[in-house]
Amino acid sequence: MLSGKQGKGVGEMAADRGNLAIFVRRGTEDCRVCVVGDVMLDKYFYGEVTRISPEAPVPVTRVVKTKETLGGAANVAHNLALLGCRTTVVGYIGGDYHGESLLARFKKRGIGVGGLVKTAAPTTTKLRVIGGHQQMMRLDFEEMSPAAAREEARLIHKAEKSLAAGAQAVILSDYGKGTCTAAVCAAVITAAHAQGVPVVVDPKGGDWGRYRGADYITPNLRELNEVQRAPAANEDSAVESAARYALRRFHIKAMVATRSERGLSLIKPRSAVHIPTKAQEVFDVSGAGDTVIAVFALALAGGLAQADSAYLANVAAGVVVGKLGTYAVSREELLAALER
Repeated sequence: MLSGKQGKGVGEMAADRGNLAIFVRRGTEDCRVCVVGDVMLDKYFYGEVTRISPEAPVPVTRVVKTKETLGGAANVAHNLALLGCRTTVVGYIGGDYHGESLLARFKKRGIGVGGLVKTAAPTTTKLRVIGGHQQMMRLDFEEMSPAAAREEARLIHKAEKSLAAGAQAVILSDYGKGTCTAAVCAAVITAAHAQGVPVVVDPKGGDWGRYRGADYITPNLRELNEVQRAPAANEDSAVESAARYALRRFHIKAMVATRSERGLSLIKPRSAVHIPTKAQEVFDVSGAGDTVIAVFALALAGGLAQADSAYLANVAAGVVVGKLGTYAVSREELLAALER
């Protein structure tokens, strides 16, 4: 679908948006993707700020609306489900209100929950206070310690079972909350490759050793620089060099690097494709990485070429950054963006 001149390993892209639109409209229903990672609940308190508290020099927010939505790896699954993909999620939840809220939202979207493991720890939850269009504060409810060995073994078993049931791609969505341990990542990568299924990783932190052998990794520039000897500038040649260093070091086949206003780059050992973003007003980048990995993995599961998959992911991310708060792109929104 994509064509263009290849010069110094860089592809100038000419996407067949019509064929991509056909896939989004009709081809996603037969795709199956498994998401393994840190599921969490995102809560929002929206309000108006009109005065400073007499108790302390902080703004007083009068709450007028609240919202709960799927966050972290759960938001990745949400993106997939809204686009028509048959989606299962594997992760930990607590036996608390927030865990029940997550379960209800998964079931409402038709997301398979057989891979969830209940633990004694609280469900990871992020509460954001929004005054007008400005985030005033974020409160995190979480337990950072790793799960017990027995719980981890159950999670690995559930991930392997989900893969054996016919997943065509698997996503490791690592938010550093304890789900994507070295043991879990190694087991998922091994099981996926035994089934001939590609593994796509959204990394966290500077220890990418646990993702060794994955097929694709989708860092932003800050995350990419965490595994470099020296930070790379947001320039094509510098990002290519940094990406290839990471690919060699961690034995990963290809990288989809998200680069903020510079768009997105698909980088392999001997080639690269740089996909510019369209000029637009950016309200909030939270959740954009979830959308990129979800749409990229979905397209791979549907048999699209790597470059086509990256292009479609970039279009989807362009929709999400124009929204406030954690957001999952719908099929209708993605089709409209492809037609622009």
